[in-house]
Amino acid sequence: MRLGVLTGGGDCPGLNAVLRGLVRRGVQELGYEFVGILNGYEGLILPDLTMPLGLNEVRGILTKGGTILGTSNKADPFAYVTKEGGVNVTKDMSETVLKRIKALKLDGLVVIGGDGTLTMAHKLGQRGVNIVGCPKTIDNDLSGTDQTFGFDTAVNVITEAIDRLHTTAEAHQRVMVVEIMGRNAGFLTLEGGIAGGADFILIPELPYEVDKIVSRIQEMYEAKKKFAIVAISEGAFPRGGGQAVAQKAEDIPGRGVVRLGGSGKVLADLLAPHVEAEIRVTVLGHLQRGGTPSPMDRVLATMYGSMVLDLVRDGKWDHMVCLRGGELGFTSLAESRKERHVDPVGDKVRMAKAIGISFGV
Repeated sequence: MRLGVLTGGGDCPGLNAVLRGLVRRGVQELGYEFVGILNGYEGLILPDLTMPLGLNEVRGILTKGGTILGTSNKADPFAYVTKEGGVNVTKDMSETVLKRIKALKLDGLVVIGGDGTLTMAHKLGQRGVNIVGCPKTIDNDLSGTDQTFGFDTAVNVITEAIDRLHTTAEAHQRVMVVEIMGRNAGFLTLEGGIAGGADFILIPELPYEVDKIVSRIQEMYEAKKKFAIVAISEGAFPRGGGQAVAQKAEDIPGRGVVRLGGSGKVLADLLAPHVEAEIRVTVLGHLQRGGTPSPMDRVLATMYGSMVLDLVRDGKWDHMVCLRGGELGFTSLAESRKERHVDPVGDKVRMAKAIGISFGV
């Protein structure tokens, strides 16, 4: 069995651990051969973007962030953007991908990515490609699995950042607003906010009310707690308003989705006329996606990489590995890539409210 492997979408901690688990089991137990596809799907669109992927290539990469294969969140083979005469042109390159797979003599393709990457994988599967997936995103928003690798590491980064901001907030009696990734899902902000002891957690699933936040801050300062920590998702927005957009989809060739950003500043501007304390905004940005994966993510990623070969061995194409109820299993790519959201009346939100954390509602 000769398999191509690619990592698509945004990078996250644990990608290299997946590659290591995949190759070590594939070579040593199953006798498979692997070809690394570089820069996501772009490696199947453009020539000469492959590398050998054997035991030597995956040695020593368990603790490394990023991906040795490179990645891209703009290389959609069904809507690939290229320049012709200095003008961006969108083309369907799926036929090129099919020919490239055939030219590389691949028996199948292992795709490691999030919702966009796995959606493209499913579409290729419908075109006859033998394809399987591994779920990856720090946002933890794929419906097909309880947890994606990269999430735990990102929560650790967020928690440490909030811990550090506590001391400055208290020393200067400030309101510290921490903007956190997650797009339309509030999992990172919810868990990072709880772990970091935030006073406010603002998520897309619960549009916030400015007057509720102002009242709570005033109560805190009157009660001699003269600082506040606000954890806010990049996708959070005030009731009756809209999400803060850093770049529109049409301004990002090949991406196809908006780039969110600025929710922290929006909140700070809304609060400023009503709050005497100084308000500062910290945007964690790509710090959340980089660095060494946590032990939990290393284990989950390794298990995903190893178990995806069960799908290959058993011919269960157009499926991905997943974690459900604490057990590893498999699910269809047709269902798995749907977006998942925080339950606004779930246990974590309910318990957070019970200990005094405000969601601005």
